[in-house]
Amino acid sequence: MNQELLEKTIREMLKEANGGTPAPANTYGGSIGVADYPLGEKRKDLVRTVNNKSLDDITLDNVLNGSVTPEDVRVTAETLKLQAQVARAAGRATLANNFERAAELTAVPDERVLEIYNALRPFRSSKEELVEIANELENKYNAVICANFVREAATLYQERKKLKGDN
Repeated sequence: MNQELLEKTIREMLKEANGGTPAPANTYGGSIGVADYPLGEKRKDLVRTVNNKSLDDITLDNVLNGSVTPEDVRVTAETLKLQAQVARAAGRATLANNFERAAELTAVPDERVLEIYNALRPFRSSKEELVEIANELENKYNAVICANFVREAATLYQERKKLKGDN
């Protein structure tokens, strides 16, 4: 089967699976799908650093001369959202959801992400503390998906007696 026919077939199947709605477009105005994977090879034009550098700008020479910083090799929220679109187009909804949560977390400082991770371990936090974290994620970082995840964890920990003081 040739590549174009395969891509067309996959698009049609996904369209049917989405109730006749095509896969969502990215913020660049185009459609992203399985044919665009891996983005770093097939859609380099869409992958940019936090400082708006292209993948072609990330070279050893540029690292050595200081024009590429550690910040430039961190993944961006936009790239993660594009990866989510590819995953969703491939029928991998769970993976797409993970990319979307990760995209939200790019706005949260690394140190705070580790603190939240530790707070989510069983018996480490009260329900109130987890709700405060959820509110912080939503209100300070606009991380709504992650905030809902933490709220769900707080409810489940309460039901399963996994909150601080339950042991």
